[in-house]
Amino acid sequence: MNFEEIYHFLFETMPGIGVLVGIGLLASIIVCVILERKTRKQFKNHEKTEDDWSLFDDDEDGEEN
Repeated sequence: MNFEEIYHFLFETMPGIGVLVGIGLLASIIVCVILERKTRKQFKNHEKTEDDWSLFDDDEDGEEN
């Protein structure tokens, strides 16, 4: 395969565009995992406080109806 065939596949066909999107998603996931590990290593002794925010926090302390 030469460069023109690869270019045509990646940028001018639907499966090629899907490959590009997949590569972009995979690259961003890898970068996120690396940065998350570095952050956790840097703040490993962080003590939780009452004001800490969590993505999976379902407690609605002041919003009971």
